[in-house]
Amino acid sequence: MIGINNGWPQAGNVDAMPAASFTVYSMSRPRPMPCCDAEPAPQRARPRIIAWLGALACLFAALSGAAADPAAPLVALKPGQFRWFPEASPNGPVVAVVSLDEQRVYVYRNGVAIGVSTISSGRRGHETPEGTFTILQKAKFHKSDLYDDAPMPYMQRLTWDGVAMHAGSLPGYPASHGCIRLPAAFASKLFDVTRRGETIIVASAKTSAAPVARPAYLAPVAPSGTPMAAGVRADAWWREGTSSARDPLSILVALRDRRVYVLRGGELIAESPLEIVGDFSSNGSLVLIAGAQFDDVPSRLDPLWPRRRWSAYAFDYVSTTASLDELSGHLRVPADFARRLYAEIDTGTTVLVTNLPGIRAPAPPAPPQP
Repeated sequence: MIGINNGWPQAGNVDAMPAASFTVYSMSRPRPMPCCDAEPAPQRARPRIIAWLGALACLFAALSGAAADPAAPLVALKPGQFRWFPEASPNGPVVAVVSLDEQRVYVYRNGVAIGVSTISSGRRGHETPEGTFTILQKAKFHKSDLYDDAPMPYMQRLTWDGVAMHAGSLPGYPASHGCIRLPAAFASKLFDVTRRGETIIVASAKTSAAPVARPAYLAPVAPSGTPMAAGVRADAWWREGTSSARDPLSILVALRDRRVYVLRGGELIAESPLEIVGDFSSNGSLVLIAGAQFDDVPSRLDPLWPRRRWSAYAFDYVSTTASLDELSGHLRVPADFARRLYAEIDTGTTVLVTNLPGIRAPAPPAPPQP
């Protein structure tokens, strides 16, 4: 069902189980290996795909180091740095979660993380208010009404009394008068993907549940701001009648969680346990994109239907070497869930298979004060 190859990104026909994605800002560009079975892509799109993959490789390298410490932020970044990969989930509603404890903002589209950045929130005496907000106003060029016409580029207003997200200096700690400062390049990218009315969560461990205060790959909230009920049930389930089939579909296969998360329109519509058979392991991630063509052989997800062609992209640091057919025996979900999943998949469905968490484990409690 899922294949991961050791080497540079490789494309091929995959009868795979889908997933979701994350992002990076600027890195070296790996060269794809030729593959005679690859589904042809438009020539002009190939450089962009290679750039996305190089960005992802750098992001996952950073993530693997941070994941060793459960109390550390999900992504290891220095002040002013960020990661951005919007192609991982190209369509759907956007939600942003600001973690005051981590001084990070996590951006999700269709329920899948597409970016993370360092921030600077309000300093003592001017703390950034916590809660669920919506974007009230947007302006690329804005000046403060309260602080001597101070510039606030790419302003996205959260309250009418002066709290907004905007580009600004990031010293590595809370330093603003209550606004959420962002790196200028990240503020521009975020400005371009959001719309007025979309949800912004500002959270800390003191006032919010752990999945919201310490987000991971799966959005902790739905577009409405209500908590995403992931990991509540151990069995496989589907939610009926909550979204339109025209909304984009994203699937996250989180090997660390041993779960498969299915999202449509930013809502979690299905979840299943994932069985990892044998000694299979992966230190990296595989991106799968559903094609429009089918092969004249049965699908492994549902033998009553033909096998869909997938473009598969693996990364050079992936340690597992196996063919796609070999991997199909290592990653399994219940048969009924697999058949329903295959029926939901459409051309362009984006899938991420990753060893990084969809939901992070709670941070260990702080040691008692002497």
